[in-house]
Amino acid sequence: MTIAVTGASGHLGGAIVSLLAAQGQPVVALARSPEKAGALGVPVRAADYDRPETLGPAFAGIDTLILVSGNEMGSRLRQHRAVVEAAKAAGVRRIIYTSLLRADTSHLALAPEHAGTERAVAESGLAHTILRNGWYIENYANSIAGALASGVLLGAAGDGRISAAPRADYAAAAVAVATGEGHEGKTYELAGDTSFTLAELAAELSRQADREITYRNLSEADYAAALGTFGMPEAMAKFYAGFDTPIAAGALFDESHTLSRLIGRPTGTLADAVAALVPAA
Repeated sequence: MTIAVTGASGHLGGAIVSLLAAQGQPVVALARSPEKAGALGVPVRAADYDRPETLGPAFAGIDTLILVSGNEMGSRLRQHRAVVEAAKAAGVRRIIYTSLLRADTSHLALAPEHAGTERAVAESGLAHTILRNGWYIENYANSIAGALASGVLLGAAGDGRISAAPRADYAAAAVAVATGEGHEGKTYELAGDTSFTLAELAAELSRQADREITYRNLSEADYAAALGTFGMPEAMAKFYAGFDTPIAAGALFDESHTLSRLIGRPTGTLADAVAALVPAA
């Protein structure tokens, strides 16, 4: 049973490939630019979502395809549909898709493309599992760097609780599903065991940096404007600031502990993740 992983040159895809390889699983890394995945030490094939002619050969002989969602927002649904169609035509038996927490009901701007991809996977008729990933703690790396430099963590998430987990935990879940049994037809809502607010993140930064770092809660518009002062283009600043309003309403809170059950251990802690992101703090 050969497993292929898309987006292998990215953080999540690369982590999944590395874990599979460490287990001795037959794995193929798929990447738009194969040279960027060469260091993974496994066979690499070119697979460009925007060049459908590359997908059929990339999927030849593959039993299970882990479709790591692309990063080109606005183009992902079209790209993912091309992957699903090519996988079916190539004889892939099963697709595992990395989606978004509660993609079918979430108000996060990322949700519609994920929900659309879930439908495309289901309609393909292939065996499949949907992994609805919550937030990665690493998503706050840039915010943490800025807070350490300025003494202020900015956001617009209010007291919204965020059940984030390290990216490595989500990679481990994908591996568990790809190599385990009983997961076909399942949709898993995945998130960290414990949640935190941005104020609590600031407090943890303060503890580890041994100096006061405060959380400043802004309106969505003011947060977007603040991001713009750091050089982020206006459209992108509005897009990223727009995440925080649903977060304030609970879009990233989950206490099912499904992720830790899948991986057979507790998810990584906020303290450990912060230490890894800011080792000098």
